[in-house]
Amino acid sequence: MSKAIEKVFPQTRHRLCIWHLHQNAQSHLGKLKSDKTFYDAFQRCITGCIDSYDFEECWKAMVENHNLQNNSWIQRLYELREKWSNAFNKEYFSTGILSSQRSESINHALGFKAKKTTNLTEFYGLFKQTIERWRSNELSDEFQCIRGQPTTALPMTRIIEQASKVYTLTVFKDFEKQFMRCLAGSFSLLSEEYDFKLYQVKDGQHTYQVSFYNVMSTLVSCTCNLFEECGMLCSHCLRILLTHLIDKIPDCYINKRWTKLAKQALWDKNVEQQSKSTQPWRHQFVKNCLNLALQVQDNENARRLVEDGLESIRLAALQEMKNTISETNEAQDLETCSESSISVKDPKKSVTKGRKQRIKGHLEKNTKKKRKSVDESNLQKPNEFGSKTPNQHLF
Repeated sequence: MSKAIEKVFPQTRHRLCIWHLHQNAQSHLGKLKSDKTFYDAFQRCITGCIDSYDFEECWKAMVENHNLQNNSWIQRLYELREKWSNAFNKEYFSTGILSSQRSESINHALGFKAKKTTNLTEFYGLFKQTIERWRSNELSDEFQCIRGQPTTALPMTRIIEQASKVYTLTVFKDFEKQFMRCLAGSFSLLSEEYDFKLYQVKDGQHTYQVSFYNVMSTLVSCTCNLFEECGMLCSHCLRILLTHLIDKIPDCYINKRWTKLAKQALWDKNVEQQSKSTQPWRHQFVKNCLNLALQVQDNENARRLVEDGLESIRLAALQEMKNTISETNEAQDLETCSESSISVKDPKKSVTKGRKQRIKGHLEKNTKKKRKSVDESNLQKPNEFGSKTPNQHLF
């Protein structure tokens, strides 16, 4: 499966299921499965390390403290560390979802009870109800995002107001958490050179480095790689932006998929298709004809005038369509002639030296003999179906 994904989807990132990883750990590590110290260290290697350097230190300490240097399963797991540890996957966009949560979210989203005995017809009904529930929930969420205004316990500063207008309600709650964390963080300036500044931001027990470029371009990046992983600025970057009195999220850091207008391209496409469609014109034309018919229905001369005018318009319109079709056919013929000016024919067949006549099989020989024994009466024009009495067979 891993090799197939690398070949068919080269731009994707294949990761192992965390739930299966815990199950395999219990079956391969014996008594360590009930050791809380080992479990905490193993869990930190999976999701708690901020970078590869932190992972190496944590993994080395876990192996030495529990004498796992010669464990073949631990060695194999270390070789595949890029497929399961978050420390090696923060630079890839995954919306922060763990590999085990993807199957759980799918099972929760489906939400219908299908058994092994469920036939195809029942399954179709259940799945149709599920699709209808999805669409109903989606329409409700879109209505709440467009019409509703999120509530917040923070002062409605410019950056919070912008986030409430741009992001959806769910994403705004996540942004609000990051903004509250940035207010409690502390920072210090490490280096400065021209328009580049390097800060160190402390968040709890961890420290991160934030790079800030000139105020005109407003480029900021953090070693936690939250924006690369989830598409949202982290609390460390927000802290540095507020330090430089930047009260607006830069446009390059607003991921369109998290905004209220994420489907704007789809809406524009539907509007464009409707503008090209002739259905609105037909409705308007029928409406105008109906209004005209209602206005002149009581006057015989007016009715006759409308009928004669409609007939002349019909003939003129048909003539215009014929002229357009003839011009189109002439253009296509010119293109075909220009493309097929050089005709390539099949080569002449030549009998090769030593070629013999094909030997007929016994079935062809027997068929030839049967044809000679047929009566001349049977060689006449065949009768119509059902006019000849079939041969009687004895059973």
